Amino acid sequence: MPVRIKRIYDDPEAEDGDRILVDRVWPRGCTKEQAKLDEWMKDVAPSTGLRRWFGHKPERWAQFRERYLLELKGNAAVNDLRERSATRTVTLLYGARDRKLNQAVVLAELLSDPS
Repeated sequence: MPVRIKRIYDDPEAEDGDRILVDRVWPRGCTKEQAKLDEWMKDVAPSTGLRRWFGHKPERWAQFRERYLLELKGNAAVNDLRERSATRTVTLLYGARDRKLNQAVVLAELLSDPS
């Protein structure tokens, strides 16, 4: 099944399937009612140190991606997400402004990788 990514501020849609927030910190200005989450998985979010270091600076993207993938190795929550996405649609939600350079992009790639 597909793994989708979406800003938490975007309107929920029926096609979203399981809506899972993958941020460690709750996104500003979004209520839990607006988010319509199925789950908040802080355990798959980048560590606080990595998140602060990255600071959404595009020049740090490649290194952020590498470090984040290392953090995800052996993460039981990633295995849970992989199993869930094998049987139903999962939408990974994030709060970042940048739609191309954020942790949900990396996580979706990891979950879509068959190896």
